Amino acid sequence: MAKEKFERNKPHVNVGTIGHVDHGKTTLTAAMTRVCSEVFGGEMQAFDQIDNAPEERERGITISTAHVEYDSADRHYAHVDCPGHADYVKNMITGAAQMDGAILVCGATDGPMPQTREHILLSRQVGVPYVVVFLNKADLLAEDCGGVGSEEYEEMLELVEMELRELLDLYEFPGDDTPIIVGSALMALEGKDDNELGTTAVKKLVEALDSYIPEPVRAIDQPFLMPIEDVFSIAGRGTVVTGRIERGVIKVGEEIEIIGITDTDKTTCTGVEMFRKFLDEGRAGENCGILLRGTKREEVQRGQVLAQPGSVKPHTKFEAEVYVLSKDEGGRHTPFFKGYRPQFYFRTTDVTGAVELPSGTEMVMPGDNVKMTVELIHPIAMEDGLRFAIREGGRTVGAGVVSKIIE
Repeated sequence: MAKEKFERNKPHVNVGTIGHVDHGKTTLTAAMTRVCSEVFGGEMQAFDQIDNAPEERERGITISTAHVEYDSADRHYAHVDCPGHADYVKNMITGAAQMDGAILVCGATDGPMPQTREHILLSRQVGVPYVVVFLNKADLLAEDCGGVGSEEYEEMLELVEMELRELLDLYEFPGDDTPIIVGSALMALEGKDDNELGTTAVKKLVEALDSYIPEPVRAIDQPFLMPIEDVFSIAGRGTVVTGRIERGVIKVGEEIEIIGITDTDKTTCTGVEMFRKFLDEGRAGENCGILLRGTKREEVQRGQVLAQPGSVKPHTKFEAEVYVLSKDEGGRHTPFFKGYRPQFYFRTTDVTGAVELPSGTEMVMPGDNVKMTVELIHPIAMEDGLRFAIREGGRTVGAGVVSKIIE
């Protein structure tokens, strides 16, 4: 059977389930594919298909992730679900699965648990912009509390909801405005809908995603940025830098800045070349050469970026959330301590940096995730959410994301 053509007639949004172990993330993921496939077409994914997620390697890190997709009235959703807690940590830090919004699943019978908190914190650290809550297992809560609508049931729900909103506020999400949908993922998966806790609740959840998570700004609509991979000198034409445009559009004649490593410099794009042809512009996702007016070959180098003037600044000091590879993943065999000075690989180059650990943390073991402060010896064009690798002698020993720029 021929593969279906990917229809681009609806905006594409990336989401994922987060939350404590056994609160129903995978069941909800399966239920969402079921409910949406019945209403809008597409395929239902069974629970065990999602639960037996294949292992993938992202930057040398082994992560199990299940990818499903479904449609709502207005959008096409790509949804990631991870089987284990460690997979979530790795996934969010490496950006293997970028999320435009997260669905926080919390069991109504347990309320917020340690990983509920940790996943909200991680979402804040790695820059997940929106969170929608599904308060799951409401059918079990009803059994324990004398039925849906009973005073005890309503009180328990209110209590858990309040705790969740406070937790979201604590990590700078708008707790009071966050949609919280109460339901039972298992009922929805089995096609039941008593007290509108099954299919109806999942439909409400998808409607909340549609209305609460704004359509993401596409890469092409963002300000121009291209990491420099290589620099050439062409006799009679000048200096050409090559790379893959990360975002935005560059047109011939536009002013651009060269940022990072040394002082920021201004120049003008006098030509865009792709596959040995000259074009009027280069766009996000394209590999191209950009001709720079009046720039000497030795004034630019790999590791710098070309960017729309004023859109990004060079920085040396930042806070980051980091995952340290385990020994099995080819990482370090021993812990590291304060004063650790590895290389930080940003986009196309390594820069040495000194690591400061949070007070009370003496050492970091392989397989841990940790918040750290880093000071680089050269500035790098940087924004919150930028991903990097930590390397020792060309070998990757960690992955991280910039959570806050200091200077």
